[in-house]
Amino acid sequence: MEIRHHTEEMEEMVLSPHATRSTKSRGRVRPIPECSVRTAFQRDRDRIIHSKSFRRLKHKTQVFIIPEGDHYRTRLTHTLEVAQIARTISRALRLNEDLTEAIALGHDLGHTPFGHAGEIALGEVSGIDFKHNEHSLRVVEELEGQGGLNLTWEVRDGILHHTGDVLPLTMEGQVVKLADRIAYINHDIDDGIRGGVLKLESLPIHCRELLGDKHGQRINNMVMDVIKCSVNKDCIVMSTTVRQAMDDLRKFMFENVYIGSEAKREEVKAKLVVKDLFNYFIEQPDNLPIEYQQKIEMEQLNRIVIDYIAGMTDRYAIRVYQKLFLPSPWLDNN
Repeated sequence: MEIRHHTEEMEEMVLSPHATRSTKSRGRVRPIPECSVRTAFQRDRDRIIHSKSFRRLKHKTQVFIIPEGDHYRTRLTHTLEVAQIARTISRALRLNEDLTEAIALGHDLGHTPFGHAGEIALGEVSGIDFKHNEHSLRVVEELEGQGGLNLTWEVRDGILHHTGDVLPLTMEGQVVKLADRIAYINHDIDDGIRGGVLKLESLPIHCRELLGDKHGQRINNMVMDVIKCSVNKDCIVMSTTVRQAMDDLRKFMFENVYIGSEAKREEVKAKLVVKDLFNYFIEQPDNLPIEYQQKIEMEQLNRIVIDYIAGMTDRYAIRVYQKLFLPSPWLDNN
């Protein structure tokens, strides 16, 4: 028996009735031969991990722009923390861990350089309502590789709806949506304290009393609450009290870290970099990389420049900016 068939049979026997079976996937835009070892969702996970977009996440901002310390989160470490939390919840609820992991690993592939500051700047300068979740979907459907990664419908649905008001249609996608929030609230608190932007004592007292003072305690209490409240249900939920505490922490982070804090002091410069790069390439498209120039007859220039800049890492965007706008030192060859 092929290994894949055995895995699919195990899914039928072990997974919850609410889980998504690999054999029940709505499929891919372009059908491909089945693998003898991996299920459809395992292949999606592997395709994402081996993509260039995934590797670039290691040099994209989470909260602190181009952090000097080795222990601040990047977009890549955030993604890995989301995947870990999501897998824990999915395993406990007997959902499809492979589907959960694939969605988690791909959910932020469309983030711009400099985090949400870059996202806002690109939207302002281009006149397009740029949203990183929509661009993540564009990355896996069109930009990565030769015409996209050709992922299953379930993974693409989870990536698109990991943020926003619309729920993913799979339980696994709903797990990632909640795991994303659990992860970033808690690791941004951890980074904020490490960076001297926050003090533990400044966190809302009722949140500390309910969820705990330590990073691991807060995550564990949130995760355990999700598992307890979602068992035998057809949706992923939290208790009212824990959900309110999590929302209060998120509000606190917006007021004290995400907007106007010391962690954000470089955002004005970061936005300037993004906007200047966009305007430059709109005016001089012949200086775009050749693979982007080749698309000019097929797509609007606005869209092509957005794709190029959104794919940049923080340090690559700065390097291109320096090359284009800052004078190079004269080298004495004598």
